[in-house]
This record gives sequence, C-alpha cells and structure tokens, in this order.
Amino acid sequence: MPRKTVLVAGASGLVGYAAMKHFASEPDCDVIAVSRRHPGETFGARFVAADLTDRAQCAAVFSALPTVSHIIYAALYEKPGLVAGWRDADQIATNDRMLRNLLDPLAAAAKNLTHVSLLQGTKAYGVHVRPMKVPAREGRSEMREQPNFYWNQEDYLRDKQQGQSWSFSIFRPVLIIGYSQGSAMNLIPAIGAYAALLKAAGEPLHYPGGPPRVAQAIDADMLARAMAWAGTVEAAHNETFNVANGDVYVWQNIWPAIADALGMQPGANKPMSLEAEILPREAEWAKIRTKYKLTAPDLKAFVGLSFQYADYQWGYGRTEAPPPAFSSTIKLMQAGFHEVIDTEAMFVKWLRDFQQQRLLPPAQ
Repeated sequence: MPRKTVLVAGASGLVGYAAMKHFASEPDCDVIAVSRRHPGETFGARFVAADLTDRAQCAAVFSALPTVSHIIYAALYEKPGLVAGWRDADQIATNDRMLRNLLDPLAAAAKNLTHVSLLQGTKAYGVHVRPMKVPAREGRSEMREQPNFYWNQEDYLRDKQQGQSWSFSIFRPVLIIGYSQGSAMNLIPAIGAYAALLKAAGEPLHYPGGPPRVAQAIDADMLARAMAWAGTVEAAHNETFNVANGDVYVWQNIWPAIADALGMQPGANKPMSLEAEILPREAEWAKIRTKYKLTAPDLKAFVGLSFQYADYQWGYGRTEAPPPAFSSTIKLMQAGFHEVIDTEAMFVKWLRDFQQQRLLPPAQ
C-alpha cells in the first residue's frame, strides 16, 4: 500500500489524541499532529502548532503540507459556560470558521487528499434541547432547525467536496471516554479528582447526580479505529454514522465498578454540583498530588470544563428521570465496522490508565 500522511486536527484533545496514537502505530503512515498546545506525547507524530481561529496563520501552515492524504478533524471550540455555549451564535460561528481555515488552504495544497473524517455528536438529534427519538437514526432524526455548528461544517464540507476525488465520513459519537487533560468533555479526570477528594476525607464514592438515565458511551480508542476504517472502506465514503460501544448503561448501575477501580466502596446518592463544590478545593487536590507524587496539574488544568460536563451528564439538579438517549449503530455495523466494548469495562480501563500514569492516586 502507498504511504499515507494523516493530519489530526485537535491532537491534544480527547478524540484527536486517540486518533494520533492510533495512526502513529500504523505501518506506512506519517502523522501530523495539529493543536495550539503540545499534546505531551506524540507517539512519533510531527507536531505543528496552529490556532485554527487565525486564518492568516492557517493559510501559511496548511498550504505547506502537500503530502496530506487523510484528515481527522477533531478540533473543537467551547465557551467557558459549556452547556449554555452549545446554543451560542459565537460558538457556532467560531467552529464553522475553524474548519474552513484548515481545509481551504490544505485542500488546495494536498493534491493526493483522499478522505476527511468529521465529528458531530448527538446534539445533531437535539439531545441538549429536547427528548431524542429512540433510537436516533442517521437521516431520519436530525434537528436541523436547531442552530448548531454541525450543520455549518457539514454543509461546507459537502459543498467543498463537489467535483473532488476525496471523500468524507461524519461520525456522531455519544459520551466519549479516553485520555485527555484539560478537555471540555472528559469524565475520567472529573470522576478521578472527585473520588480522590472523597477518599482523602474517608468517604465512600457517593453518586452526585440525579435520577437514573439510560445512555450510551464510546471508547476513544475504538472511535479512532472507526475513523481509520472509514478512510479505507468505500461503504463509509460520504456517509454519516452513529458510533457507540454497543451497549447501554445507567450510571448508578456501573457506579460500583467505578468505585472498585478507584479502591473505594460505592456510597449513597448525594446530589452535588462538581463545578460548584469540587473545583474550588484546589488546596486539598494539591495535598493529594504531593502525597502520591502525581504528575497531574492543578484542578482547572487537569479537568478543564469537565466538571460542568459531569453535572450535565449525571443530571445534577433534576428531580425527574430524563428520557433515555441512545442512537442506532445499525448503519455502521451494516457498513462493516463491528467492534464493540463493554461500557463498564471501558470506564475501568481508563481509570486504571490514569492511575498507571500517576495522574490519579493508586487504587490501594
């Protein structure tokens, strides 16, 4: 097979990091990792610093990368008020502009461009503003009437691809779990820091959310493999796919396994806003970091906006159970991607990974 060059935009984030790691492990593959901040570990990828909101900088950077054959676009701009920002006009316009700033000069320079993978999510089905149709299906359940940068980016990509030899695939993952620090939406640092503070105080792992909700998740490594698959299979070209682990879960039901992985007992249901109650406890986190010689930074740098995301995912403040939210992955499986992972095992996997990296205290 000819050698390919994969550009991963947003390489320091949750999905981009997993994609960078995956493609760097492939033979006959060169990887260019793009982000504003260095990912820390690049697995042999070439790192290129770029601010995707800066059109002039992007023109200079991406017009100089003619060998790129595949693009994984995992870059994302979020507002400080995470959930409210999902409907903000500036958030929509900024994400729209970022994709254009990258692809306009890159597509002109990269004459062997073959495939582009673009991320959306279940907000395409309006999960943030209304009950989702169950199960949500590609091409049938979209909420196009709700402003969303997904539609701006998708329309631009479809227009850009007309008459070109390259193809694209759009992925709609659910809750993504994997490795990242300082991200807007990664629950592992949020869960881990919350648990460490409780454990230091001699408390069990109380569940801080609201009523039970049936939901889905996706392992970041598995998502990266799905995007790699899409670049090589004709059935995935110019298609949109929901992607998830293959099962459903309820937080309260997997909570004992999460507690066990952290060396704790599950506690009671004690609703708490992690953003309001845990983020200010930096002094306690600093003592834990010192005690266990952790490599994790301060809480804000480690968790990012993910305490806000945890409050949203766990339904803090709700008094009634929210409607179930899950999407059909039949289309993806029928196209040929059959990988699955148990969601409970996935959470344990990533908590242990963070422990092994000394980002979280050991279980014992």
